Amino acid sequence: MTSISDLFPPLGLRATAGPVELRGIGDDDLVTLAELAVAGIHEPDRMPFFFPWTDVPADELPMQFVKYHWKSRAEWSPSSWELNLGVWFEGTLVGVQGVSTRDFLVTRAGETGSWLGQAQQGRGIGTAMRQAICALCFDHLGFTEITSGAFVDNPASLAVSRKVGYRLNGVRRLARRPGELAVNQGLVLSPDDFVRGEHSLEVTGADAVRRSIGLDSE
Repeated sequence: MTSISDLFPPLGLRATAGPVELRGIGDDDLVTLAELAVAGIHEPDRMPFFFPWTDVPADELPMQFVKYHWKSRAEWSPSSWELNLGVWFEGTLVGVQGVSTRDFLVTRAGETGSWLGQAQQGRGIGTAMRQAICALCFDHLGFTEITSGAFVDNPASLAVSRKVGYRLNGVRRLARRPGELAVNQGLVLSPDDFVRGEHSLEVTGADAVRRSIGLDSE
């Protein structure tokens, strides 16, 4: 019998490292994640995201959130894809960890991005989930380089990158919110610099994802 993960392989991907599990986000999970986002990811006077997607009224955020995830599924192709995985910590869905790329079969590189509900921040989950996605990318999905970025007024994100082994990779001056200048610190990680977590990564479903991005048909 055909399952939804047969039709869209990212939904069948699972990567587990100790108490942290990354896995494909189903529609029911989107409902839970939208509720987490509405409950709060950051203080209203701060904006940690390159695109300020949380700057919408609370009653509009859930629909905007699920539409974004549906759009990323619909546009999945070997030439351009965004892998968004739910983050479960000790069995509870607490956030999203993703990686996005274009022309991956040429570049073998992509950029990580993530968020956690405020109630789960400051517990080491951010570091563990970044280590998990980087291990997944390097060991199972054919990456040779992973980039990231954080605004310089977001020390928590920069600290996670430092712990995982990212090196500084230049800065950009960006308009964050309308009329607001912000400096974004670029970061880059290689397999040799990668600082792995204390738990080994167990992965299922990666072969189907590899085929969907053209790796095993090269």
